[in-house]
Amino acid sequence: MRETLRIGAVADIHVKKSSAGTLQPLFSKVSEEADILLLCGDLTDFGTPEEGKILAKEITTSLRIPSLAVLGNHDCESGREAELIDILTDAGVVVLDGTSYEMDGVGFAGVKGFAGGFGRRALGAWGEKIIKDFVHEAINESLKLEAALARLRTPQKIGVLHYSPIQETVNGEPPEIIAFLGSSRLEEPLDRYRANAVFHGHAHRGSLEGRTKGNAPVYNVAMPVLATAFPDKLPFRVIEVPVTAEVHA
Repeated sequence: MRETLRIGAVADIHVKKSSAGTLQPLFSKVSEEADILLLCGDLTDFGTPEEGKILAKEITTSLRIPSLAVLGNHDCESGREAELIDILTDAGVVVLDGTSYEMDGVGFAGVKGFAGGFGRRALGAWGEKIIKDFVHEAINESLKLEAALARLRTPQKIGVLHYSPIQETVNGEPPEIIAFLGSSRLEEPLDRYRANAVFHGHAHRGSLEGRTKGNAPVYNVAMPVLATAFPDKLPFRVIEVPVTAEVHA
C-alpha cells in the first residue's frame, strides 16, 4: 500500500461547446503527477448535456486516474443536473452530492455547497420567506456534507466543495459578492469530523489557501486563481496526503 496519496484538484474549468481538445494537456499532465483528480464544480459553462459530453470525451481520452466531482452553480444553470451527472458517471467520474468515496485509506466527502456569508455577517433565516429559503439551502448543503463525513471511517477525510467554507480563500474578490461565494455553515461539519483538508472553487479572484477554525487547510483550486499563482504551470494543484499522518503540501 502506498504511503501517500497525491490528490490533484481543479475547479471552474467551464467547458463550452468550443472546448473540445483544450483540456487534454491538463488531464494528461495531472495523470502523471497525481493518483486521483478532484473536479470542484463549474465543470461546464451552462450545465448543458452538450457541454457535459465534451467534458466526458476529454476525460475518457486523456485522464488515466480516478476522478471525483461536485457540481457548481454553472452546472445548475440549465436545470439539467441529472443528465449531466449521468454523462459524467458514464465517463467514469464519481459525482459526489452528500456522498462519500474512499481510496487507500483516504475518504472524500463531497457537496456543492451554497452561499450566505461568513461568521457574524452570515445571513440569518429571518424575514421574508425567500430569505429563509436562501438560508435553508445553505443549511441543507451543510447537513448533506455532515452526512457524507459521518460515513467515513478512514484515517484521512477530505472535503470536496464548490462554494468556500471560509472567507479567507475568497478574499480578493469584490467585497459586494463575498457573501455569495460560500458559507461558514459548511465549516462546522468539516471541523467537527476533523477533515484533514478541503478543496473548493468558485472564487476566481480569491486567495490560494486558508484554514478553518479547526486548522484544516483549505485550498481554492479555481482555475483562474491557479493560472495567476502558477503562470508557468498547467492550472491544477497537487497535495500529498499521508495515509496516517498530517496533510502537507
